[in-house]
Amino acid sequence: MSFKGQSVWVRVGDDGRPALDSDGRAEMKYRESDTRTYRPLPGNLGTDAVAPAEPARPASGPRPGHIHKPAAAPSGDTVHVWTDGACSGNPGPMGIGIVVVAGEKRREHGEYLGRGTNNIAELTAIRRGLEIAGELVSGQNRPFRVYSDSSYAIGLLSQGWKAKVNQELVAELREFLRGYRSLRMVKVEGHAGVAENERCDLLARQAIARNRHL
Repeated sequence: MSFKGQSVWVRVGDDGRPALDSDGRAEMKYRESDTRTYRPLPGNLGTDAVAPAEPARPASGPRPGHIHKPAAAPSGDTVHVWTDGACSGNPGPMGIGIVVVAGEKRREHGEYLGRGTNNIAELTAIRRGLEIAGELVSGQNRPFRVYSDSSYAIGLLSQGWKAKVNQELVAELREFLRGYRSLRMVKVEGHAGVAENERCDLLARQAIARNRHL
C-alpha cells in the first residue's frame, strides 16, 4: 500500500483490507523485514502502490504486494489459496494442507507426501493449492492470491532468493508460476490464530497422522 506517497507494507485481513486494532488503526512497516511498526489511520493509506523495494527478484513471476492483472478484473474474481506444509521430524513424514476460496466456492485438501523436509512440504503445498484452485475455477486467468507462513517459500518464489537445496523442485515451481497472469503471494504469521492458516496446518498434520505407518 502507500502512505504519504511512499510504498509501505500493511497487515491485512482475509478480505485484503487493513486489519485494524481496537483503536481503529492499521499496522504498517516501511520494509517487510523491519521490526518497528507504525499505526496509521486506514484513511491515510492508499492501495495503488507497487511493493516496497526488497532484495532483487526475477524479472518475471509473482511479487509480494503487487498484482499483475487487467484493470477491468473485479476484485470479487480473486481466488484465495491458503497453503501449509508440515513435517513430523525434519526430515520425516510430510503432509500438506490447502484451503481454496473462490467466491462462494470452497475446497479443502489434505495430502500425505511421504518422507522429506518441511521446506519441501511448503513448496509442494503451494503448487498443489494452485492446481486445486485451477480445477475449482477452471483456468489461470483470474487473479490469484496465495497465502503461506513459510518465509522460505515466499523468498524463493517471489523475492529472488537463490535455492541452495531443492533446486530442481524450486525451478519447476517457478516455471509453473509463470503460467499465471495475475498472482500475488502473501506472507502470513504461522500459529497466530489466522483461521485459514490454522485450518491448513490441521489438514496437513491429519494427513501425516493417517499415514504415519506407511
